Amino acid sequence: MSDRLKIIVAEDNPIQRVYLSQLIDKLGFHPIPAEDGLQALRLIQETQAQILISDYAMPHLNGIELTQKVRKLELDHYVHVIMITGSGEDDVRSEALEAGVDDFLSKGHNPVMLKARIRAATRLIHHAMELAHRTRILKESNDRIKEDLRAAADAQRQLLPKIGKKILGMRIASAFAPSSYVSGDMFGCFALDSRMLGFYAVDVSGHGVHASLLSVAIGHLITPEFFRTKAIRKDGSPDPAALVTDLNKRFSAAENDDYFSMFCGVLDTKSGHLEYCQAGSPAPFYVEHTGVTRMIGDGGFPVGMLPVASYDNASLTMEYGSTLVMCSDAATEAENKRNEQFGTDRLQEIVATIPTTGIAGLPEKITIALSAWRGGKKLEDDLTIVALERTTPNDTHNVI
Repeated sequence: MSDRLKIIVAEDNPIQRVYLSQLIDKLGFHPIPAEDGLQALRLIQETQAQILISDYAMPHLNGIELTQKVRKLELDHYVHVIMITGSGEDDVRSEALEAGVDDFLSKGHNPVMLKARIRAATRLIHHAMELAHRTRILKESNDRIKEDLRAAADAQRQLLPKIGKKILGMRIASAFAPSSYVSGDMFGCFALDSRMLGFYAVDVSGHGVHASLLSVAIGHLITPEFFRTKAIRKDGSPDPAALVTDLNKRFSAAENDDYFSMFCGVLDTKSGHLEYCQAGSPAPFYVEHTGVTRMIGDGGFPVGMLPVASYDNASLTMEYGSTLVMCSDAATEAENKRNEQFGTDRLQEIVATIPTTGIAGLPEKITIALSAWRGGKKLEDDLTIVALERTTPNDTHNVI
């Protein structure tokens, strides 16, 4: 009996209650009689019954009042309510539907109609149970995926360089804020020898897991040794465009549509000479020690999009006290509730404060401004900020 579907029969007339219960039992279900609405309400909570057949006119709680209270219960399943009414009680039926009644059975019903109503309810219940089962499976799968993504995000963060406060006399500050669990951004900064500093920032097209896998692959590939081999000529002169060209050949050969933007450079920390290559990335800001700020670079072509793309070097001299700031396009393209972008001008105003506030708090200052602009909403794209300041000659080197 415990395996049969339970049906509560709420009927204050004992003859009708027994009659209905016997019919339900003969149909193969488990009837649970209730003398009135209050007892029926208690039995619904105690028995996990999924069908309620209720008379409209009952003491304590009538059928409509009973239905209203059932709908307010926090049950883990739906209760299908069938109300017994007179054939001419249209007003009652209208009120009952608003209260949450699912179906009706006229007084003087015959077993055929009762069977039809219960069978219809049973089909709905089985369908709901199947949906609930599928929902549980999807939730369990989703929970496992989220757990895996959290683990992947932790692993990705561990790949990011543990940048110290100084490398070869350059003070470094950075921020990394993925839009989801994992990010398509990657960056690195390291000493190539006793005076040369190499650095890069990459932003893979797209978002999510696919983009993050490519960014991780790039992070594994661009080690200090790889960077030194590709971006330094045999005569010791810097050639970051050669590094970008090599990456473009590698990733253009893949049979997919993956590509990424990139900015990389080699800085002679003794002379301040910077040789850099821009490949489709947002133009970095160069901030003089006086606060004068300008954008550098001329765009370039993304990496991995066309195998015949060519890349060029450009150069500038970083004076003492000057700073180079690289931001992914998530900063300028962040939109407020009016769909207005944060834009280059607002970002430049923040960057221009470096001479008075220093670079240590710059990444946080930018992220706070973007959060306020977004009204606290999470960014829709991955955000990376890397700032490199050339400190005075008296600063000690700290190669890490």
